[in-house]
Amino acid sequence: MVLRIRVSLPDRPGTLGQVARTMGVAGADIVQVVVLERLAGRATDDFTVFWPGTTRVERLLAGLAAIPGVQVLGAWRAMGAPTGGGADAELLAQVAGNTRDGLATLVDALPALLAADWAAVAVVPADWASRPAGDGGQPILAYASWQAPPAPGLPPVTPLRARVADGQDGWHHAMAPFGRAGLVLVVARGDGAGPLPAAPFHVTELDRIAQLVRAAAVILGDRLDLVGAASSAIQR
Repeated sequence: MVLRIRVSLPDRPGTLGQVARTMGVAGADIVQVVVLERLAGRATDDFTVFWPGTTRVERLLAGLAAIPGVQVLGAWRAMGAPTGGGADAELLAQVAGNTRDGLATLVDALPALLAADWAAVAVVPADWASRPAGDGGQPILAYASWQAPPAPGLPPVTPLRARVADGQDGWHHAMAPFGRAGLVLVVARGDGAGPLPAAPFHVTELDRIAQLVRAAAVILGDRLDLVGAASSAIQR
């Protein structure tokens, strides 16, 4: 299976190599490393590894925890092999190539790009700020990716800005508004591996989601208004 492992480690020569050697000894095959952050003498890296399904993940996590200064922030299953640096541009090209299904294309592709479990688009009523909860002010589900459960639990959604939300049930959400029709993209992650939960969405991941949503909004244009109007009509 494919795992994503988020590690905080001292930002000094040799530590990254020590982490990589420990993963290899435990049986992990590293296929991608992404540096999320370098700050105040520490780095936060995401490792994508192929992990033999017959071996317990706890062995790998224990080996990493034994390295001085290294902290494992999360470990979770990823969907398929990691994508290259041009994956975002390729996705937007697919959205532009078929704008009729562009929104579905975007939503279905994001879980794999972000090692998430599912994604969805919610519609927030135009007067959401003045309506009490339970009086039609809740977000309306407009579309959910094929990986989503039948009734995906949406966090409190507002169309103001991109943000993250961590639920008490262990699920993490990242949200980014399209800037029209009250549409907001929601990406969810929560399927941990072994004793550790999945890591929350990092600010670099949130920025990536927001950039994709803004670009898709420009490409899809008025089609987003149709989605918002149709979802609101169904709700009524």
